[in-house]
Amino acid sequence: MSERLFDEIPSLDLADFTSGDPQKKQAFVDALGEAYNNIGFVAIKNHGLTDEQTAHLYDTIQKFFSLSDEVKTRYEIPELAGQRGYIGKGKEHAKGRTTGDLKEFYHVGQHVIDNDPIRDQYPDNIWPEELPALEQIGLKVYKTLESAGIKMLQAIALYLGLDEHYFDNKVHNGNSILRPIHYFPIENPEAVPADAVRAAEHGDINLITLLMGASADGLQVLRKDNKWISITALPDQVVVNVGDMLQRLTNNKLKSTIHRVVNPPRELMKTSRYSIPFFMHPRSEMDLSCLENCIDGDNPKQYDDITAGEFLNQRLAEIGLKK
Repeated sequence: MSERLFDEIPSLDLADFTSGDPQKKQAFVDALGEAYNNIGFVAIKNHGLTDEQTAHLYDTIQKFFSLSDEVKTRYEIPELAGQRGYIGKGKEHAKGRTTGDLKEFYHVGQHVIDNDPIRDQYPDNIWPEELPALEQIGLKVYKTLESAGIKMLQAIALYLGLDEHYFDNKVHNGNSILRPIHYFPIENPEAVPADAVRAAEHGDINLITLLMGASADGLQVLRKDNKWISITALPDQVVVNVGDMLQRLTNNKLKSTIHRVVNPPRELMKTSRYSIPFFMHPRSEMDLSCLENCIDGDNPKQYDDITAGEFLNQRLAEIGLKK
């Protein structure tokens, strides 16, 4: 696989993978593999989300975040370690930091509709009574992105030399999270800590992340040569990146690229920014031990064996959501 420095993230069409044309499908798998080896991010079109669904969800979450802090905190349940409902301003920080990010967010989790006993492992979703629309559109977008994520993982499995459906049962009713985020306005930039940013540099915890278009610039990824490049996706695309679980499973073959959301110029600090990532997690019992075909003399095993649930708990403590 060639080393390549991307100036922007590659754009791919998921319809090529699902077209039934073996050549288009293989070309998609090859291009995805090259991108995930090198920069860890791609922009995908034909993912299943409609413009109307995206606009509806963004409109709904903007209404929620415009509610008073007193109302929003009714939906914050500390004992859930931030896994459902509202998580207040500055509560989360990047691994290795103590300064909280300049954001607040809301978590929508898995909604099990079959008789899977894993239902008992998940807390119920929390829905704000002020915005009944959030439940309907939130679950619709959750399932749409989950479906796109399954197809992405099928392509990743083929690239790794695994059965195309290797991940299917591992992510069925997985512990995935839809996270609407509000990077709130800073009325007095001098009053926040000097090192506070909207989202400090970090890798995502999960297998893959699917990001619905953010409402403003600011997302950057760290290239292999340590240069930060800006990520901009077209309105009809979602950005899909590798998370730490997939990097660990593949023994660093696929890259969980460090990324961040930088503060805007000072004159724009008084404006809001919104984004909605979908963090695709497997079931907690999934074994994240390095795949045998990703270990060789040139790349010896880099990680201890661990389950997805154990890894998640470890990381939630590291980022300040779990005590």
